[in-house]
Amino acid sequence: MSQEVKLMKGNEAIAHAAILYGVDGYFGYPITPQSEVLETLEAEMPWKTTGMVVLQAESEVSSINMVYGGAATGKAVMTSSSSPGISLMQEGISYLAASELPALIVNVMRGGPGLGTIHPSQSDYFQATKGGGHGDYHLIVLAPSSVQEMADFVGLGFDLAFKYRTPAMILADGVVGQMMEKVVLPEQRPRRTEEQIARECPWAATGHSKGRKPNVVTSLELDSALMEKNNERFQETYRLIEKNEVRYQAYHIEDAEYLVVAFGSIARICLKAIEDAREKGIKVGLIRPITLWPFPYDAIREASRHTKGILVVELNAGQMIEDVRLAVADPTMDIRHFGRMGGIVPNPSEISAALNRLMNHES
Repeated sequence: MSQEVKLMKGNEAIAHAAILYGVDGYFGYPITPQSEVLETLEAEMPWKTTGMVVLQAESEVSSINMVYGGAATGKAVMTSSSSPGISLMQEGISYLAASELPALIVNVMRGGPGLGTIHPSQSDYFQATKGGGHGDYHLIVLAPSSVQEMADFVGLGFDLAFKYRTPAMILADGVVGQMMEKVVLPEQRPRRTEEQIARECPWAATGHSKGRKPNVVTSLELDSALMEKNNERFQETYRLIEKNEVRYQAYHIEDAEYLVVAFGSIARICLKAIEDAREKGIKVGLIRPITLWPFPYDAIREASRHTKGILVVELNAGQMIEDVRLAVADPTMDIRHFGRMGGIVPNPSEISAALNRLMNHES
């Protein structure tokens, strides 16, 4: 049976995929450039078809705490926002991580700092991959570069969140959220029954139903020795994720003399610049991290062993480049950054010019 191809925005794909995944609840607040997630859910009215709760909260702080409550009962719950809104959620995200609760958070990035602009950016890389909130924790961070991946990563994000009992984030830039492309949506999954939740999420708070004692779900531990044990358990989980869940795509790296590293929509623009360079006989390759955490250190390290230089391209002042530098074994490797800020998206010719400067050792 052939699958139906639809045309929609990345934000709309997130909403449709959430309904089809069988998400139990969405709690969010409007902010450009991701407002279509909530708007699409409200238009589709999934509470009539799947029973999914869709609620516009009074703020981003309320949204993330509603997610915390829903996740504590074993439900598949999510929120979405854009950069300043995600900043407001950081305390709640840290609580989710400390309570070992699965949830999905979507961040469609806009330019900052502060309220900044409503135009695209990738300047939340540090906030997403280095924890963002307080304490020693990580999020699983997925970086889509297409509308199809916006849809696909909803299911993947939830599956990973429940597998490791930790929050996952889809970190998309505003280009991917707003652009329209063809997409094949997943098939409808049934929402889990209460019996499934009790079986699959024994840690969840279930109240007094069926004689079960209520579980206590909290991020608080006043005994320092026990809190250290909690943190040791978290770190063991993170090491397991780093071992098993690194994802990336590589293009033309087998014979590459120069390497480009980029994520999200910018990787697509870089790929066009690389294809243009290859037509001129210049051997350039691309690594696109799909998981920004865990980061593909090993893949970049291996690719860098036979390259003369690396260009990191981002819509920011230089954030992912720090992880690329950590990945490269040779401390003398020429690693450069090219980025635009304030919502300006570079074209392939700008990236080609940055590549030429790298190859010609120009500043």
